[in-house]
Amino acid sequence: MTTKRQLRSENIKEKKTKKSTRILYLSFILGGIFILLVLFFLTLFNVLFPPVDMDALKKKEKQVVQIYFSDQQERFLKSEKRYIFKENDAASQAREIVKALIEGSKTGLVNTFPSGVVLRDVKVSDTGIALVNFSKSLTKLHQGGSTAEMATIYSLTNSITQNIPSIKKVKILVEGKELSSIKGHISTRKAFIPDWELLISEKEKNS
Repeated sequence: MTTKRQLRSENIKEKKTKKSTRILYLSFILGGIFILLVLFFLTLFNVLFPPVDMDALKKKEKQVVQIYFSDQQERFLKSEKRYIFKENDAASQAREIVKALIEGSKTGLVNTFPSGVVLRDVKVSDTGIALVNFSKSLTKLHQGGSTAEMATIYSLTNSITQNIPSIKKVKILVEGKELSSIKGHISTRKAFIPDWELLISEKEKNS
C-alpha cells in the first residue's frame, strides 16, 4: 500500500520531470529563435554590405583613349580624350569605346550617334574584325544622309582601330544580322578600315 510519503515523493519527481521537460522544450524554442535571428541578421548584413568583388575592383581601373566625333561643320572628325574602363580583352575594350561614342561628346563636338541607340554586343573575329551589334534603334533613330552616315561609320571605325591595335576592321550589325546600310546611302555590307583622311587638319583644329 502506497504511503503518503511515497505519494509525495512521486509527485515531486513528476513535477521535476515536467519542469525538466518544459526547460528542455523552452531551450529548443529559444535556440531555434536565436538561430533564426542570426540567419536574419546575416542575410540583412549581406544585403546592406555585399561582399567586395575583387574582379569588379580591377575593372574600375581606367585608361585614356582618343575617340572621334564630328567637327562643328560636320565635314571632318575631331578627336576627344576620354577615360573609359580598362578591359582585358579586345571585344570588351571595344564595347567601352562604343558606349563612350553613344554617350556623346563632352567638349561640344557634334555627336555621330543619335541619342537612344542601344549597343547589343561586340565580338572580335580571329582575323581582327570587330563585329559591333546594335539594336534596331540605330536605323530607326539615325537622321540619315550620306554625310551623317559616313560620320557614324568612321567615328566608330577610327575610334576602335586607333585604340585597339589588334582590331583592323569594323563591321556594323543590327540585331546580329548584316546591314545593307544605315539609312540607304552608304553600304555597310563590308567591314570598314579606318579613314584617317577624314580627321580634321591641324590648321582646322587650331582655328
